[in-house]
Amino acid sequence: MVKARSMQDLTTIKAQLKAKAEEAAALEAQRQEALRRANAEKNLFIRAIGKVTALDHEPRVSLTPLPAKPLAQQQRIDDANVLRESLSDDFDVSTLLDTDDELSYRHQGIGTDVTQKLRKGHWSLQGQIDLHGLRSDEAREALSQFIREASKRGWRCVRVVHGKGLGSPGKTPVLKAKVQRWLVQKTEVLAFVQAKASEGGAGALVVLLK
Repeated sequence: MVKARSMQDLTTIKAQLKAKAEEAAALEAQRQEALRRANAEKNLFIRAIGKVTALDHEPRVSLTPLPAKPLAQQQRIDDANVLRESLSDDFDVSTLLDTDDELSYRHQGIGTDVTQKLRKGHWSLQGQIDLHGLRSDEAREALSQFIREASKRGWRCVRVVHGKGLGSPGKTPVLKAKVQRWLVQKTEVLAFVQAKASEGGAGALVVLLK
């Protein structure tokens, strides 16, 4: 304990003790005010929700499993289209072609007037694909994709260039015959005829789509 040596020291000590007491009192007042506010908020919460019962186990949260990601409807349609587009090279097209000079094709229920209009250019060409120079597998895939895209765009009349086969062994138009087989198997194709000389002649077909 610090001993007072004079009245001045005693006065100083009293002032220090008083300051400490006031500081302690202020801290206690702050603590009491905080406690009062906490109790007030607690009472307000209880009045708002009513009586509550404490849990008798550790808090748990029941998580609902995430639903499976939905499959895109368009993707399913496209996949189904791909399956239908497994075009065969062995398909017998001879019985389906009209036995005219140019071996035109008409889907069942389509009259000869349609092929006649097709030859005369009744429908304007809206697009074309050139398969000349492609291997058989490449040409089949490219043709399938082209017909599908043309149908999506609402095109009615397109040209398919397959070449005359002059560069093939024996100068036999192998791709021409395959293109005819593939087109006959496409549900989007209503008819086709050999193109006019100015549009490719024997090396191309003019195709009418649904």
